[in-house]
Amino acid sequence: MLTVNNVSMQFSDRKLYDDVNLKFTPGNCYGVIGANGAGKSTFLKIIEGKLKPTSGNVSMGPNERMSSLNQDHFAFEDSIVMDTVIRGHQKLYDIMTEKNAIYMKPDFSDADGIRAAELEAEFGEMGGWEAEAEASQMLQALGIDDSLHNVLMSELTESQKVKVLLGQALFGHPDVLLLDEPTNGLDVQSISWLENFLAGYENTVIVVSHDRHFLNQVCTHMCDVDFGKITLFVGNYDFWMESSELAAQLKANANAKKADQIKQLQEFVARFSANASKSKQATSRKKQLEKITLDDIKPSSRKYPYIKFTPERDLGNDLLRVEHVSKAIDGVTILDDVSFTLRPDEKTAFISRNDLTTTTLMQIIAGDVQPDSGNVVWGQTTSTTYLPKNVNDYFANNDLSVLDWLRQFASKEESDNTFLRGFLGKMLFSGDDVNRAVDVMSGGEKVRAMLSKMMLSKANVLLLDDPTNHLDLESITALNDSLVAFNGAIVFTSHDHEFIQTIANRIIEVSSKGLVDRADTTYDEFLGHEQVQAQVAALYDGE
Repeated sequence: MLTVNNVSMQFSDRKLYDDVNLKFTPGNCYGVIGANGAGKSTFLKIIEGKLKPTSGNVSMGPNERMSSLNQDHFAFEDSIVMDTVIRGHQKLYDIMTEKNAIYMKPDFSDADGIRAAELEAEFGEMGGWEAEAEASQMLQALGIDDSLHNVLMSELTESQKVKVLLGQALFGHPDVLLLDEPTNGLDVQSISWLENFLAGYENTVIVVSHDRHFLNQVCTHMCDVDFGKITLFVGNYDFWMESSELAAQLKANANAKKADQIKQLQEFVARFSANASKSKQATSRKKQLEKITLDDIKPSSRKYPYIKFTPERDLGNDLLRVEHVSKAIDGVTILDDVSFTLRPDEKTAFISRNDLTTTTLMQIIAGDVQPDSGNVVWGQTTSTTYLPKNVNDYFANNDLSVLDWLRQFASKEESDNTFLRGFLGKMLFSGDDVNRAVDVMSGGEKVRAMLSKMMLSKANVLLLDDPTNHLDLESITALNDSLVAFNGAIVFTSHDHEFIQTIANRIIEVSSKGLVDRADTTYDEFLGHEQVQAQVAALYDGE
């Protein structure tokens, strides 16, 4: 069991939280949520011991092991992939290294033999003989082919390194597992595997994530960083969000009788418990949900940006034709003879196991990159606006204020200070925020500024490459709702399951074997079809 005792964290300019007392128990997954800058990642660093709190302490049970997801993708460049994973259990790795070094000695002595025997015994007790098999199985499940298991980390792509580091964190079933944004950089198949892995994990997991579907699938509890406190709530993200909204309603309705409020709470819990029964975590969670009282639910202080895209003109009959497009980067073919046609009534999601593939395709249809061959033909009535995955080029070496930066993209009628200040205020740039230079904005602020630019364009086609990158959960929810309501065409990429499921009515997977195209289908239906196809293929492979 992991215990946080009276922890406070104070920086020179502000206090994050004080008097935090929490217990994290095995068999549960705790999602840490809060606004950007609230201190979620800082809390994980305090738990891990990388940061010392202003006061208080963190303790674990005797002989318990903690593991975390390394955020430095280049930390193990000179290590073999297999060794990098096994280093997730550092003591086991050290024993293995020392043991192997002794056997390699040219002057092997009796003392060496005694030491080697001791190491062999300890190695066996720790499950060392199964270590490589476990690491290999995990790597393959994450999409790292066994041909790469004994190459140097420096030879892998960045997305492959992300998967290896995730395997490192999970290796050896640590007693406490800390995961900071574990789905970042993962493809759909790897995220699904991780969800299943964590849903059945018997030890303690603490995770920070902006992926709502992921939090709903794996979490039994939420740790909400708000009001300078960290408060523990039973249930997954949806339950926390809906219960905080209910708490706000009950608080606003001051004339409601206590009995009516209790009845409303009971009806809410009963409804949610029934929906949650499909979850693998449901049995223990349901029992805890039924014990919730009015005092246990709290309204949130979070603010949601106001995002609304309003096209200036309707689309005609033609949207987009992509004809025989091919593109190679550094001699590697990324897109090979890609052709498809999109209709005006479609909201299309591009997915791939390789982010570079979908990003390159988005850049080509947005006109930012030219294909090596082929054509991109937009309909005559289309007007597009584009959110690239990397927005930094729009702000680098730019000393304009947020207000003046946005003014560049406003019409004459919308360019006065009063309108722009009000517009930016709805996007959570309040007060003096609008006078700050754009090149010092955070990642989330830059994306919100880009979304503001896109709204002012009044385009009828939105192109968005992984738009939830850097956004907090509230901004993701607001953007998600606005795209569902948008009366135009959308072409986008995303790793966010709920985002794709609720927005897209067409899925195009760009794979090494070409296009897998499903029109008039939801994302869940697409994934279900893919799973059936994989099971059929596995049956034939077994014959």
